[in-house]
Amino acid sequence: MDSTLAANVMHFARLLRRAGLPVGPAEAIAAQDALTRIDLASKTEARTALRTAMIHRHEHQDVFDQAFALFWRDPTAAEQAAAMALLEAQKEKKRERPPPGSRRLAEAFAPKTDRRPPPQDEPPVQDAVLTVSDQERLQTMDFEAMSAEEIAAAKREIRRLSLPLDLRRTRRTRPDPTGPIADLRRTIHDSLRHGGEIFALARERRTTRPPPLVVLCDISGSMSRYAQVLLHFLHAVTSQRDRVHSFLFGTRLSNVTRQLKSRDPEVAFQMVAHAVPDWSGGTRIGEALATFNHLWARRVLGQGAIVLLITDGLDRDGAFGLADNMDRLHRSCRRLIWLNPLLRWSGFEPKSQGIKAMLPHVDEFRPVHNLASLRDLIDLLSRPTSSTRIPK
Repeated sequence: MDSTLAANVMHFARLLRRAGLPVGPAEAIAAQDALTRIDLASKTEARTALRTAMIHRHEHQDVFDQAFALFWRDPTAAEQAAAMALLEAQKEKKRERPPPGSRRLAEAFAPKTDRRPPPQDEPPVQDAVLTVSDQERLQTMDFEAMSAEEIAAAKREIRRLSLPLDLRRTRRTRPDPTGPIADLRRTIHDSLRHGGEIFALARERRTTRPPPLVVLCDISGSMSRYAQVLLHFLHAVTSQRDRVHSFLFGTRLSNVTRQLKSRDPEVAFQMVAHAVPDWSGGTRIGEALATFNHLWARRVLGQGAIVLLITDGLDRDGAFGLADNMDRLHRSCRRLIWLNPLLRWSGFEPKSQGIKAMLPHVDEFRPVHNLASLRDLIDLLSRPTSSTRIPK
């Protein structure tokens, strides 16, 4: 292979790695070998060969295709684009949403600028707050008060969170020589090898498995700032666990479980944006819970499911039908936890009709407004279940 082409493949692999794709030396070597087996004059064959050798997941194809189009572009494409711009200047084009991964590719292509050191003759600036580090301040800062840079840092912290749940015994069993249950069926089956003589009892033990986790998240206008951050928490939890069901509701209920299963967060959020039409709209908690109880409760609330209800309790329709649907949801699951960002205020009182109707039917009532509250939630779910409930 030409040394120039090999160097370009190496630089292309570095670009994909900076864009967040898992491309290493093995993929770069495989890509160089793949290019020796095709006709390099065909751009389609070259793209297919590189994608086959360097990409291992379906959700990474969108980012790869954009990177390929930008990196392996035609040198004369700029002249052709300038000529076409003269013809298309008078046409109004509809503004399209950038495809997923475009921001990461723009950051990967951008050159790294070196920061200038401060002048030596100026004294260094001392921070007035010496007792609390930036990391500790980020843990206790309200999501609604964060800047764009702090929101990005919070999302990175959320991706590192893990959510262990206490294991529950199931009806299924597994063979175990020291198990407490005698497996008579397997004992008789094994005795057939010895003419019906039973030499030992086969034993088994019940298997343990984390219970299903169901999340109902409010995406209305009053919750939009928190929902954007908590959506990263739902994506991180969905990536770590196998039985997580996520629902978003505003004026209607939307099941986004399948969309959040994508490994790439940008692709997952792009799919969620297309599937949810009522983002930052009104709130109809009672109607959304009624739809969930009617269509989804029997499907996802089996085997001791835990439900996380994330909402501020401000219902557009007041408390119409809310108490009955909350009671049915509470009786259908093993544990119902209500996460409300309004609890960040020390003087919070349940004055609205919706909050008064919902509060008697939950097992836990906790705040969710910063990283510290999310860590407290994880600690709560990791502990064994208690029978304590909020008094009516």
